[in-house]
Amino acid sequence: MNLLEVKDLSVSFKTPDGNVSAVNKLNFSLEEGKTLGIVGESGSGKSQSVFSIMGLLAKNGTASGSVKFQGKEILNLPEKDLNHIRAEQIAMIFQDPMTSLNPYLKVKKQLMEVLIKHKGMARKDAFEESVKMLDAVKIPESRKRMNMYPHEFSGGMRQRLMIAMSLLCKPKLLIADEPTTALDVTVQAQILALLNELKSEFNTGIILITHDLGVVAGTCDDVMVMYAGQTMEYGSVDNIFYEPSHPYTTSLLKSIPKLTDDLDSLQTIPGNPPNILNLPKGCSFEQRCYAAMQECKIKKPELINFNNNTRQRACLFQRDSYA
Repeated sequence: MNLLEVKDLSVSFKTPDGNVSAVNKLNFSLEEGKTLGIVGESGSGKSQSVFSIMGLLAKNGTASGSVKFQGKEILNLPEKDLNHIRAEQIAMIFQDPMTSLNPYLKVKKQLMEVLIKHKGMARKDAFEESVKMLDAVKIPESRKRMNMYPHEFSGGMRQRLMIAMSLLCKPKLLIADEPTTALDVTVQAQILALLNELKSEFNTGIILITHDLGVVAGTCDDVMVMYAGQTMEYGSVDNIFYEPSHPYTTSLLKSIPKLTDDLDSLQTIPGNPPNILNLPKGCSFEQRCYAAMQECKIKKPELINFNNNTRQRACLFQRDSYA
């Protein structure tokens, strides 16, 4: 049985200008000890899809479809029920740790609170367990740092602190929302290596949201490529990087500069993503696609399985290659 099963997940928001369809019928699954990367440009619906799973949508947002965690439906559960799942079984690392850490409380208070509330630990035991977790995420002088405030940590250390806090209850599922965006390349590599180690040690399933395909290459087992709230392509890391099947995936990969390239300018995807308040009748990527046909303007492609049901793509181009 899969750890997480998502079927026909849709997210919309009521705004003064009308309903915004941020996510449209996503389907994916995740096994224990595996990492799924969700990639795409800003505004493609990556974060809102996992916020709906965690029950963290804004008040004007609604989610529909099905999200089953360990076989139990959790989408739109009451807040009281979700609080028993969040942190204890499903944890999340947010993009900016300083918006998730309380600047007025010492680190020990914030770490220990998780264990006291969710595990019923005594304060002394919670303190020792927190120190062990800081050691696990390779924060030096962990016992001393327990008495520090978040602003006394560097950016990389704060991100490690968030990972430690997320893993205190040893959750089965860890959602990381662009955890390396604000970090320099060296610290980014350390954080990604740490996630891989923790996945192996605790057999944790990980959903990694990022717009950086380089991050995905070294961390993920499977990849879902999103655009305008929809899945464009889904497959293993090797499939996506070595045999991209969707023009959008191909364009994303071409936009990554290579050391061997001798270019006067970087390659980009022309145009801008569509207005999700008024999505086109046909394919959302049609106006920016190098392979667009007349049919793409009027017909919206369905997400179809191919390659013996191991891959998916939503594209009218080269339909004869589906198998």
